[in-house]
Amino acid sequence: MSDLAHFDVAGKRVFLRCDLNVPLKSGIIKDDGRIKASLPTIQTLLEKGASIVIAAHLGRPKGEVKPELSLEPVAKRLGELLGQEIIFPKQVVGDVVTSAVQGLKPGQILLLENIRFSSAETSKEESERAEFAGQLAKLADAYVGDGFGAVHRKHASVFDLPKLLPHVAGTLVAAEVEVLKKLTQNPERPYGVVLGGAKVSDKLGVIENLLGKVDVLAIGGGMVFTFLKAQGKEIGTSLVEIEMLDVVKGLIESARKNGVKLILPTDIVVAPTFSADATPTLVTADAIPADQMGLDIGPESAKAFAIEIEKCKTVFWNGPMGVFEFANFAAGTKRVAAALTKVSGISVVGGGDSAAAVRALGFADSEFGYISTGGGASLEYLEGKELPGLQALGL
Repeated sequence: MSDLAHFDVAGKRVFLRCDLNVPLKSGIIKDDGRIKASLPTIQTLLEKGASIVIAAHLGRPKGEVKPELSLEPVAKRLGELLGQEIIFPKQVVGDVVTSAVQGLKPGQILLLENIRFSSAETSKEESERAEFAGQLAKLADAYVGDGFGAVHRKHASVFDLPKLLPHVAGTLVAAEVEVLKKLTQNPERPYGVVLGGAKVSDKLGVIENLLGKVDVLAIGGGMVFTFLKAQGKEIGTSLVEIEMLDVVKGLIESARKNGVKLILPTDIVVAPTFSADATPTLVTADAIPADQMGLDIGPESAKAFAIEIEKCKTVFWNGPMGVFEFANFAAGTKRVAAALTKVSGISVVGGGDSAAAVRALGFADSEFGYISTGGGASLEYLEGKELPGLQALGL
């Protein structure tokens, strides 16, 4: 398989699958990181003399046209960043799209409407996806896969379409795979992983797979309360997965057997309600009041996490330490982010909420070794799973 640098697209129409799944509120983009991450591939294709048909998804419309999930604000922002008009036909496929695509000249860009407005995109039926992929294939002469955040999905535009056209990975996907290889193939040690977010069940596969490979594993976020509960501690009204308690006890034992330094918070910032103006109180991790919920790791815990992170040569972080969107409960996430900027080797911020958090808390992307665009895809790669979108690109 050739790479993008050697992919001949002069005078051709390229179907480019991007990940433009940005957080939107009332039609306003809250974080345009994923749009910016797509620019290098777009600019390379334009420099090579191609015209581009971009497909991307936004949210989970489940095959329905939902105006609040339209890519129109994304088209506008992409145009601003590139300094050119983005043609936006407001449809995924059909005569209007076909006509607009056929009129494209080299250097022009067309963005299809949210690809998931078509139920065939995400269909479990191979024949439905294949038929839809056939429709999409008629829009272009070649395919570039650059939507890393979707490569763990067996979707028509990610998995089926590349089989029908000459294809290559985009700059972003190639860079993501290169970084993930550094985390999985002979990582420089000490190797630390910091996991947060709401649920243990979401990260179970990656924890199990990493316990035999990492030196340090630090747990924060809502998932930590299932760990504390598994140790017999009172967690008040904090988030917990009761059905995961035995599994978590097994993970704690597995960490001990594998010589992994498992770090759990020793202090917690609690509040009576889940709200931005709730009054925060600092308590030790074994003294959470019965009527309070944990919303962040405490300062002593954040300091301990930071000390261990800064010793590491390789660090992967996925999931905030607390409810970073609320100023009263953002300190733990901010301290961990600051520690990652001081890692002398490679520090990888694993997509999704973590990427949004570091930007919201005032950090520049350049302060980290790498900011991934695909949280779920990164985690599945680290679990050791084969990702359909990478398989389709020959990676």
